[in-house]
Amino acid sequence: MSHSITSVYQRLSIPFEFPVYFHRNTFSPDNPLLAGTVDRLHEKCRHRVMVCVDKGAARTWPQCNAKIKAYFKAHKDSLELAGPIETITGGEQAKQNLSGLTRMIALMAKRNLARQSVVLIIGGGSILDMVGLAASLVHRGLRVIRMPTTVVGQNDVGVGVKTGIDLFGSKNFLGTFAPPFAVINDFDFLDHLTDRDWIAGIAEAFKVAMIKDRHFFTFLCRNTEALRQRRPRVMERLVIDCATLHLDHIRSGGDPFETGSARPLDFGHWSAHQLEVMSGYRLRHGEAVSIGIALDSYYAMRLGLIPKKGLANLLTSLHAAGLPIWDKHLATLKPNGSLAILDGLTRFQEHLGGSLTITLPAPIGSRTEVHTMDPAIISEGIKYLKTCTLTPI
Repeated sequence: MSHSITSVYQRLSIPFEFPVYFHRNTFSPDNPLLAGTVDRLHEKCRHRVMVCVDKGAARTWPQCNAKIKAYFKAHKDSLELAGPIETITGGEQAKQNLSGLTRMIALMAKRNLARQSVVLIIGGGSILDMVGLAASLVHRGLRVIRMPTTVVGQNDVGVGVKTGIDLFGSKNFLGTFAPPFAVINDFDFLDHLTDRDWIAGIAEAFKVAMIKDRHFFTFLCRNTEALRQRRPRVMERLVIDCATLHLDHIRSGGDPFETGSARPLDFGHWSAHQLEVMSGYRLRHGEAVSIGIALDSYYAMRLGLIPKKGLANLLTSLHAAGLPIWDKHLATLKPNGSLAILDGLTRFQEHLGGSLTITLPAPIGSRTEVHTMDPAIISEGIKYLKTCTLTPI
């Protein structure tokens, strides 16, 4: 019996382009940046824009919504508010279930947004992820302009190509790859952050420096005091350099939509994500990442990939910046006596698919990948991080 098979192979190549701006005073009426960004395709029409603002940003900067309204009034010939400014509760709870997502989708339908409409998302990483996911689903994708308001939003989450919410106890279980229409990093928002949120985002800079840029790592180690003192110029340099390294990897890493099983930019994240869940999200994402890169850097030191001095510099610098390197949930045991944090390895592999692939620094400023993690070394590292003595560099 013969089997006749007809095959037609389809190949699509679709370029994605989006600008990332670093700026201040975006909502000054005479600043053309936002209006020009909305009309960056030069369509020369009046664009309808749905504006979503994180409640945290609105609370710490009470004039924010008034400034947005005044800006749209000043640019009424090219911009139109698609309904009232929507203020949304941020933080990790924004991503914890489907209710926020479905509510945003319903609002986008109620306001009659079209494919050429714009959703301006002003907020932290959770709001960027959740509202971004909703926008990527409506009409198979609305135009999104991200305006991150936190350090981690500006130097990491906001410049990426992912959206998502947490479900079934897994970080970003539901999500899409949806590059933004543009990103505007306005440093004015950072001035209004709490000290805790200012500091938490620094961890992502250490993360990318450890595996991408030794000179950036040295800069971070030398400027921990300035960062903790909230010197704006130092933080602006951190945000720009960190975001640029993330953008470079996404553009040139060969796997922007993460079809493979390796994810270098998630260095330290297998335990960080697990810690967030285990702590009931008491730990900020950046705080958990700080602990995660500390643990994986200890592992790299034990494998001889980085020197002891390099590990000491990292741990001392994280601590000096105000970031944690240990949490009680690292030592939590399951009924069978195994470390509960190790479940993060299983979840990480399930999320990526394929074989377990963990990125480690080798040496500082570059990276390697390993496909097994020895629980005994992880346990040893947890004990070390709890008891180690940190001395100035």
